[in-house]
Amino acid sequence: MTIQVGLIGVGLMGHGIARNILKAGYALHFLEHAGNQPVDDLLAAGAVPCLQLQQVAQVADVLILCVTGAEQVQAILTGPEGVVAALRPGCTVIDCSTSVPAVSKQMAELVRAAGGNYLDAPMTRTAQAAHDGTLHLLVGGDAAVLAHVCPVLAAFTEQVHHVGEVGNGHSLKLLHNFVSLGSIALIAEAAACAQHNGVDAARFVDILAAGGGAGVPLERLRPYIVSQDASGLPFAMANAYKDLNYYVQMAGDSQSAQRIGQAVQQTYGAAVDSGGANTFVPELVRLLAESR
Repeated sequence: MTIQVGLIGVGLMGHGIARNILKAGYALHFLEHAGNQPVDDLLAAGAVPCLQLQQVAQVADVLILCVTGAEQVQAILTGPEGVVAALRPGCTVIDCSTSVPAVSKQMAELVRAAGGNYLDAPMTRTAQAAHDGTLHLLVGGDAAVLAHVCPVLAAFTEQVHHVGEVGNGHSLKLLHNFVSLGSIALIAEAAACAQHNGVDAARFVDILAAGGGAGVPLERLRPYIVSQDASGLPFAMANAYKDLNYYVQMAGDSQSAQRIGQAVQQTYGAAVDSGGANTFVPELVRLLAESR
């Protein structure tokens, strides 16, 4: 395969993406960075580390960004050593981070002006799905550009949803995360209340699962509610809070109702303050139980 893939962000999600790109037979260059997961397996599979952003950009036909959020994306693309100045002609930048739609549109304009293409393609599902190659992507951008890079995306995805123009991918991701994290906050608060009122944890979960509380958020919280096992949702509280900040910003920019959004945002903000940035989201149950 002649397509050269670059990856910036070999973290919790990016490591699985990198592994599956290599498994599919693509050449991979990645940014060597202190925030990466261990990369010994990637190096053994032939991945090439680069010490500078522009070194990755100079060799990539497809450049995947898998970083924390909008600030990091802007810095990678437009900072003093940013990749926009070093993009190969026709390179497609694929932003798999969770970002702000307005930022995606700005970055797309800059990449196009530099002779490249831009897709905002945030992910849904978990780090395990990244390692299994079964992520879902919500892609905003030109359909022809998406079709050209779909073989690369197929290496680490199960479903790719084309959702319209650039920015729509991140809009839908923020809506998705608000609903998901909002549902988790609602169930966590109910679980804390159940604990205070002497309700058996397993019975609480079973009753919800048999009725109107059934669904993915409950199943992700079930191990923690029943046995204090947070491993089923290894998503840091700080990242949840960041996503909710982005959602409230998007709602405010569009003059949409955001009363519930602000309440959920404040709930996760308080959890970061009391439990720490790296606390996993299921521990919201404990933090709420302790906050009375």
